[in-house]
Amino acid sequence: MAAGVVLVGGGFVAANAATTTGAARKAGVHYPVDKKANGVAAVVSAANAFLNTLDSDQQAATVLDYSQANATAWSNLPCGSSCRVGIQTGSLSDDQLAALKNVLKVALGTGKGTGYEHVLETLLADDQLASAESSGSGPAAPTDSASSEASADPSASADPSATATDAPTGTPPSGDPGGGAGGGAGYGSDIYLMAFLGTPSVDGTWQLQFGGHHLAVNVTYKDGKVAGASPFFTGVEPTSWTADDGTTYEPMAKFRNGMLALTGSLSTEQLAKAKLSESFNDVLLGPGEDGQFPETKEGIKASELSPKQQKLVLEAIHPWVAGVDDATAKKLMKTYARELNETYIGYSGGTGLDTQGDYVRIDGPSVWIEFVCQNGFVYQDKVHYHTVYRDHTRDYGNEFSFS
Repeated sequence: MAAGVVLVGGGFVAANAATTTGAARKAGVHYPVDKKANGVAAVVSAANAFLNTLDSDQQAATVLDYSQANATAWSNLPCGSSCRVGIQTGSLSDDQLAALKNVLKVALGTGKGTGYEHVLETLLADDQLASAESSGSGPAAPTDSASSEASADPSASADPSATATDAPTGTPPSGDPGGGAGGGAGYGSDIYLMAFLGTPSVDGTWQLQFGGHHLAVNVTYKDGKVAGASPFFTGVEPTSWTADDGTTYEPMAKFRNGMLALTGSLSTEQLAKAKLSESFNDVLLGPGEDGQFPETKEGIKASELSPKQQKLVLEAIHPWVAGVDDATAKKLMKTYARELNETYIGYSGGTGLDTQGDYVRIDGPSVWIEFVCQNGFVYQDKVHYHTVYRDHTRDYGNEFSFS
């Protein structure tokens, strides 16, 4: 395993984390905590409790400007802090990691199939990938953001903020000067970053951002409500594995299985209508592709499907929407259900989701979901998955304009 944060039994464990304690620590700002708070107020309280564990430099690395450049600084690549903002997990102590974990638990839900469970399993997958790579079962880890994975996935974007005028702003993460595995690239649960863009509050606008290789969580809050739960990117390599304790993990099974049930229900005639003319080796609307929705929807319209098939469309959508709190997920699902007749289903490649180029898309007036299979990078004899969930009108809480 890579040195840093690893996950054991679903919890964070610090290993060789860089910490600043005692007299060396600079006291940070104290943020108010209300342990009885509910809803968004509970997320704010958990965020504040995490901030209270940090010294002043660490707080400065975590609470950043709510700007378009910072909000869009996420990637699917193992490029550490060179393509992300915030404080790195590998720089935190046990107590700080526990507080960070609680923020994600409160914001993303604690039940089976929730966003929090998925985050934990994604981190486990990245530790598995780091272990396989270090044992020699795969090629060496890339050393910068122009990574070998980017070369393998031509449509991936290594750095969504490339110009001097719109680069992400803020103090570099504490304990990560911008070099080495964390600052450049690499695999492992110690190379993930948490940021609050804007000060967490129940009466303002701010964004919770957490991500690393194969994960980008972006939740935007406005006036005490969730204004947007997207973009949400996730991927996994390996797609499944069995841990030393005998537990088998398959973090993206629920995403894949919903799509398989949907495409598997289509008749020969419906499959012909749903077939897309393009081929895909990655998602179309990944990092750096904000607002670039195709002008014309393609595939078969859900209004042409049977009631049973329409139900399968909604069931296929749900795992992506379940990545945020239950109340918000219910509201989003009601919206997507109302818009179902104007929602399109398309696919490219095969429908087995087991071969390079197999691709499924759901595109509605609001919802946008893509799922694609790629050849493995470390596990080269297997496929790995990429997927993205966006919303035509709610990405980043609809706070920014993309052209």
